[in-house]
Amino acid sequence: MLHADIGLIGLAVMGQNLVLNMERNGFTVAVYNRTGSKTTAFVEGPGAGKAILPTYTLVDLVAALKRPRKIMIMVQAGKAVDAVIAELQPLLAPGDLIIDGGNSFFPDTERRSAALAAAGLHFLGVGVSGGEEGALWGPSIMPGGPQRAYERVQPIFEAIAAKAGSEPCVTYIGPRGAGHYVKMVHNGIEYGDMQLIAEAYDLMGRGLGLSNEEMAAVFSRWNSGALESFLIEITANILRTRSAEDDAHVIDLILDTAGQKGTGKWTSQNALDLGAPITLMTAAVYARGISALKEERQQAAGRIAGPQSSFHGDRQALIEALGDALYAAKVVSYAQGFALLRQASAEYGYDLNYGEIARIWRAGCIIRAAFLNDITAAFRADPALPNLLVAPFFVEAVGSRQANWRQAVTAAVALGIPTPALSAALAYFDSYRSARLPANMIQAQRDYFGAHTYERIDRPRGAFFHTDWTGAGGDVTAGSYNA
Repeated sequence: MLHADIGLIGLAVMGQNLVLNMERNGFTVAVYNRTGSKTTAFVEGPGAGKAILPTYTLVDLVAALKRPRKIMIMVQAGKAVDAVIAELQPLLAPGDLIIDGGNSFFPDTERRSAALAAAGLHFLGVGVSGGEEGALWGPSIMPGGPQRAYERVQPIFEAIAAKAGSEPCVTYIGPRGAGHYVKMVHNGIEYGDMQLIAEAYDLMGRGLGLSNEEMAAVFSRWNSGALESFLIEITANILRTRSAEDDAHVIDLILDTAGQKGTGKWTSQNALDLGAPITLMTAAVYARGISALKEERQQAAGRIAGPQSSFHGDRQALIEALGDALYAAKVVSYAQGFALLRQASAEYGYDLNYGEIARIWRAGCIIRAAFLNDITAAFRADPALPNLLVAPFFVEAVGSRQANWRQAVTAAVALGIPTPALSAALAYFDSYRSARLPANMIQAQRDYFGAHTYERIDRPRGAFFHTDWTGAGGDVTAGSYNA
């Protein structure tokens, strides 16, 4: 039997398209799917006549591979990944490589990395972004694990990855779960981006009365400027698409409840553990949550009154302001994401390269956007940059748009149209640029009711004090700590 360069387990759409991408780029791929009929349908259909070897047992898959073996798993995250690894592990030899290309939660990748390393096997947790089309024609790829293991599949990944100019959108991310961590944050940014766009659509549609075609024209125009991105592009296409059955706009037929697979929630949960304020992403997660309360919202709509006002100002001026607001808030989304990556890198020892991460997100992935070139440049100029908002380019780019940003949010508030992500982004911007926040009042309250102590502005950091606020509290304190 001809020995394949790599094996792939799991022939759903992403798996099939990755196989076709690898084969098109000169690699022979052995494939296996738990349901054998799916393997047959693939090799007799899209894979017909190609250097793709069908196998119907894991034993046959392993036998079909060159040594040391490389096997990529593309199955549902969670228990399914563990089940495949458990079946596969006894068939492999020390030095063989298992690659998890699904959306696994990074602690699971950390656990699998340690267990497989102890068994003498290499393991890569690889984030793959780009959806079905990206998998086929070039995704952004985020591999984490032992660097020498990555080097074994580097030629394959560089060949199949999207290209930004001549540069492949793949780079070694870091050890253990680093690749899946970065993919998780990518998806958190994606949640934020999608919510921001949805809010812009809502404000133009409900607030200004624009038709779908008019909104499509606005998004198309935005996509030709600073807002150029994959998500803005497809939004214009979505708004133009009509149903073949009744010629209605498809967007108007879709129930307003957004699903989620958990990666945005994971990002918010982990950020809370690290104390990283990713307020915009978390607002986007909660916005999906409240969208799921469809029946409750319908009942509430008949009982709770909002403002009766309609917009009477300059409609075109507000559209322009909304474009600036969308740009500024999108910058905040990426700023929060990279700030979270910085905290995680220190916490987990990932030693992340933020400029390289921005570089590989420039093409192939769902959050690809023109201003990722500017983000890449900002981190290359200052690898220790604490936050994108203080990079010289973005100081000017966001600062010049903040008046319009405030105008757009103010208009939404006046019209009673919810903009949780746009508003959270603005609040974060205002908080981050404030040298003094009212947290002194919070700390005073904590000391008043719980003797939790506080630091003083006229004393060195790290010295803690307590006030007997009631005259009956005494000198005993609860101590100061951050849980």
